Amino acid sequence: MTNLLFVCSANRLRSPTAEQVFAGRPGIETDSAGLLNTADIVLSAEQVEWADIIFVMEKRHRSKLSQKYARYLKGKRIVCLDIPDDFQFMQPELVALLERKVTPFLKR
Repeated sequence: MTNLLFVCSANRLRSPTAEQVFAGRPGIETDSAGLLNTADIVLSAEQVEWADIIFVMEKRHRSKLSQKYARYLKGKRIVCLDIPDDFQFMQPELVALLERKVTPFLKR
């Protein structure tokens, strides 16, 4: 089982879309969270520990993740998807972008 964690700012649009898109695939578990204190689901150390691969939407998310959760990131793969906050939840263009950028990491 591979645990995928998707992280954005507020956990309202991008990361929940990614969680839903990849949920239910064989051999994959998904979760999502946001880095802001006002996020729908605020990222926790437990989620970081659980994850095998952490996908962040922007470079600034990687920086915040590294600052706040450094001690939990040893041996974790962190991938920046470079997806701007320009999409709505489950917007077809966002789904296609996520499929294109995440799928290659699932074949390893």
